[in-house]
Amino acid sequence: MTPGRLAALALLAALAAAPFVPMAGMRQYVLHVTIQIFIWSFIGGAWSLMGRFGLVSLGHGAFLGLGAYAATLLWNFYGLTPWVGGLVAVALTVGFALVVAYPCSRFRILGHYFALVTLAVGEVVRLLIIAERDWTGGSLGLTLRPARTDASLLAIQYADKRVFYYASLVVWLLGLWVWTLLDRSMARAAMEAIGEDETAAASVGIHVTRFKLGITALSAALTALGGVLYAQYFTYVNPDTLAGIGVSLRIVFAVVLGGMYSLLGPTVGTALTIALSEYLRVIFGVKFIGMAETIYGLLLVLFIIFLPSGIYGSARGLLRRRRTLEASATA
Repeated sequence: MTPGRLAALALLAALAAAPFVPMAGMRQYVLHVTIQIFIWSFIGGAWSLMGRFGLVSLGHGAFLGLGAYAATLLWNFYGLTPWVGGLVAVALTVGFALVVAYPCSRFRILGHYFALVTLAVGEVVRLLIIAERDWTGGSLGLTLRPARTDASLLAIQYADKRVFYYASLVVWLLGLWVWTLLDRSMARAAMEAIGEDETAAASVGIHVTRFKLGITALSAALTALGGVLYAQYFTYVNPDTLAGIGVSLRIVFAVVLGGMYSLLGPTVGTALTIALSEYLRVIFGVKFIGMAETIYGLLLVLFIIFLPSGIYGSARGLLRRRRTLEASATA
């Protein structure tokens, strides 16, 4: 077994045992922060499936909001278990993503024009959620209808945070597995060719529209699944935290910070942003509202200029170059 796999197994064992480690009264808080990291890392990884191939979406908040709100509304008004409602929410989100993506691919809306289209779509979904206040609660948000017991498998509602810790861990690992499968498939080469030049890719027999719709549908499905898990854990959904430009930029920033071209880049970026947010909240409280967003923006500018591959991606590239130089020197 390679050292990399041994390290991965050791990390997985440590994560599995973490909820039972004594934390001097900080267990609930640490679990809460870690669950958020897993969920947002999964969502960031879903975004990077598109972003790494040049499909820069600023509207993933729409997919996230649709997934969260659809599952919540189906449970609140129709009593449909989230196990089924989540699948319906994912299917609805995928259908919506294809409706948006098909004309963009058909009419070759690329680059910043594609980003602007997705930006508008995200805002439309947010405003639609606010407008339908009789169903969604408008800008005040919507609380998940509580189950009859504190531990309900049917409603996926548990008072014990350890349940959601392991659930979010499994979902995070699922996202890494999907990312790895795509990275090792022929679809990666096709999408890289499409990202470089669609005309050249089509000339060698690559079905451009099919591949672009496929990667968009996959990214939207995973993002919606992340939204369903978010809603079940927080038992509250709000258009400002789950839809629109704000949450979309949060996803993009975390991925760019960590590195969209590497497997663990979104996880590293998400962990850093959440840790920074918690630190600023503890230090400043409500004295400097918007301080976190200001620092995020400044860091984003700096990293785009000096570390375009992100923290994890740049560190990994540096280690690879060092190993290559050492091997050349030894030879």
